[in-house]
Amino acid sequence: MSQTQFREVSPEAPELQPIITGLFAEYQARYGDYFASKNELEVELTEWYLPPQGLFIVLERDGEIIAMGAYKPLDAQTAELKRIWTRSDLRRQGLALVILQELERRAHLAGYQQVFLTTGFRQPEAVRLYLAHGYQPQFDINRDPESYSLPPHDGRLRFTKPLTVAATAQAS
Repeated sequence: MSQTQFREVSPEAPELQPIITGLFAEYQARYGDYFASKNELEVELTEWYLPPQGLFIVLERDGEIIAMGAYKPLDAQTAELKRIWTRSDLRRQGLALVILQELERRAHLAGYQQVFLTTGFRQPEAVRLYLAHGYQPQFDINRDPESYSLPPHDGRLRFTKPLTVAATAQAS
């Protein structure tokens, strides 16, 4: 029987490089140079993802990384969820939800009262996941998602969710 477990890692851990490379390759395949051409490259500091204010976790099965996720502080009450990703050959098994729930649980334990996240306009599976699990869209879900790639929009679809004891207890 396979054993699955979470492990906290540094965002600079060498074992993360293959999965992060896969994540950015997928962004490139879906969006081409859309975000790069808008000078939207994100500058992130490693320390944002380190406890106590942040966290970077991987989900491992039999010692192999199969999914990952992170959060960093957006403000004193809000954790911004980032880098939620599942290896492409293991999709449609609920692993992204497992990561999402664990990040919510840990953010709540760290004292955050809500979470915030963004996904791109060409990631309908992510939109469905967030909507199905209590995330409140900060955009019109009835609108063609491609329209959010045009000015005045920046291509990001934003969501928020309050962290309650009941919601985070479900993730345990």
